Amino acid sequence: MSEEHPVRIPGPSPEIVFLHEGLGAATMWRGFPEALCAALGRGGLVPDRRGHGTAEPFDDPVRGGHALDYHVREAEALIDLLQRESIGQAILFGHSDGGTIALLAAAMAPERIAACITEAAHVFVEEITLAGIREAVGAYEAPDSRLKAALLRHHGPERAEKVFYRWADAWLTPPFAAWNIEHRLSDVRCPVLAIQGLDDEYGTPAQVHAIVDQVSGPSEALLIENSGHAPHLDSADRVIEAVGRFVGDL
Repeated sequence: MSEEHPVRIPGPSPEIVFLHEGLGAATMWRGFPEALCAALGRGGLVPDRRGHGTAEPFDDPVRGGHALDYHVREAEALIDLLQRESIGQAILFGHSDGGTIALLAAAMAPERIAACITEAAHVFVEEITLAGIREAVGAYEAPDSRLKAALLRHHGPERAEKVFYRWADAWLTPPFAAWNIEHRLSDVRCPVLAIQGLDDEYGTPAQVHAIVDQVSGPSEALLIENSGHAPHLDSADRVIEAVGRFVGDL
């Protein structure tokens, strides 16, 4: 997580901590954190992970820098961030990689996590995920790439290349095909809402079913039609309504 001060949204505790996707940054949420916090009447925290957005940059090479256990390392960094920001308990809202990190943090520090909302999280590797990443590599390396332009806009020229290839190289490394965190899910005791768009180009509902079936706490699945990898953008009203009901029931 960022060693810079993350964006804070004023409001009561427990605060909602937003964890962005693998290529993401705090600026990529497009106002969703403010909208959700306003709807729920809660405070929020919107950090950049290290190397992303305005956070401290990576100091390793562009290619091959991500360790295969980077989700665990990011979960440890998140727990440290909660300590630094004096957040006794948090509601985690994690998108994609951020959802995976949220689950691991909830397993590792159950006393700090009041609830966990995952959106397009992964707990094992699917072929659709690898195919989507290979397609993203082609899109990034294409002339006049819109994806590269977007990453430059959100991360800047010193970070964008590393952000992209650390993510893509880790997932496409052959040993990563065996990556799986299902054995950690039974340690997640807080309530979990697992969200996924049915048109997600990076995963199938099998991810959601694995999460809700294996966590130890109360769990609920939400599969949204006509929604892709980012339901908080594609179906914002539906996500806000569902999260509001879920949090209100705690």
